Amino acid sequence: MFDDRSPIYRQIAERIKGDILSGALAEGAQVMSTNQFAVAYRINPATAAKGLQSLVDEDILYKRRGVGMFVSADARERLRTRHRERFFTDVVDPMITEAETIGVPLDDVVDHIRQHEIGEPS
Repeated sequence: MFDDRSPIYRQIAERIKGDILSGALAEGAQVMSTNQFAVAYRINPATAAKGLQSLVDEDILYKRRGVGMFVSADARERLRTRHRERFFTDVVDPMITEAETIGVPLDDVVDHIRQHEIGEPS
């Protein structure tokens, strides 16, 4: 599950976010506890706690004292909104800049995307 590219607690948080986005974790669903993460993935409980707490801080998860942590009611939509914003900033904007640099008209880029969208070969 883990790689060396980023801290384990961030990877835990990203995995849970991915599960929420994909629908594997529904709104209101309980997530594994800190100790369950620690045992399942053989990591320090403090590391798991840090990953879960980061999601609480982002209002993606909420705590129910003595019960556990759960997916917030609007977590999926908020995550989708953030990802959409990042998509434009990280993918679309650089693509437009590259197209301008190499002289590809924006209309050609849009036409190419539309062809792909309707399943026509590119």
